[in-house]
Amino acid sequence: MTATVAVPIPVDPVQVIVSGLFERPAGARSLYVLAHGAGAGMRHPFLTDIAAALGHLGVATLRYQFPYMELSRGRPDPPVVAAATVRAAVEKARELAPDLPLFAGGKSFGGRMTSTAAAESPLPDVRGLVFLGFPLHQPKTTAVTRAEHLARVTAPMLFLQGTRDEMAEIVLMRQVAADLGPRATVIEIADGNHSFAVPKRTGKTLPDIIRSLADSIAEWTRALSTYQ
Repeated sequence: MTATVAVPIPVDPVQVIVSGLFERPAGARSLYVLAHGAGAGMRHPFLTDIAAALGHLGVATLRYQFPYMELSRGRPDPPVVAAATVRAAVEKARELAPDLPLFAGGKSFGGRMTSTAAAESPLPDVRGLVFLGFPLHQPKTTAVTRAEHLARVTAPMLFLQGTRDEMAEIVLMRQVAADLGPRATVIEIADGNHSFAVPKRTGKTLPDIIRSLADSIAEWTRALSTYQ
């Protein structure tokens, strides 16, 4: 069983130290800096389970809190603060495992804030971004303005998207990826919603989906890790 190590992550612009959880399995081949969604922190069962599943596949993880979650504030941080936190977490990951190929991203809000940071300037040593349910738009809308900054992201991007995601209509997500060209890869989770839950009629459970997500992440990061 992989040990989970608590690590502090200073975020200088706001003078806050946020919490992180680092898990490095034996024989790790890469490290994924994994941010939480808007409504739940790094200890949410989904993130805990995806980190464990990735560990079994040789992917280390660094989960971390955004300042608003660390300080128990209800409203998410503004993008400038969230982006600074992403950069601080990436820097901590580089310190913790300088020998591992580095990837970054996260669930929903956390993934979008990671790409926001990467659009401002490339994240040091990060080979690719992995999104677990990119929040393309608010429910019951079809605007894709949240994706505009992705054109300025130079790193490869992996989008793991449920086909019933109420925050990313799959047809729109496909078009966004097509516009991004070869930098973008979309893997669709059939009948998955924004939380990746699927109907009982599929015969699949959330643990099944989490294993599938982990498999996809491990395979994609492994391919990019072969390049120096």
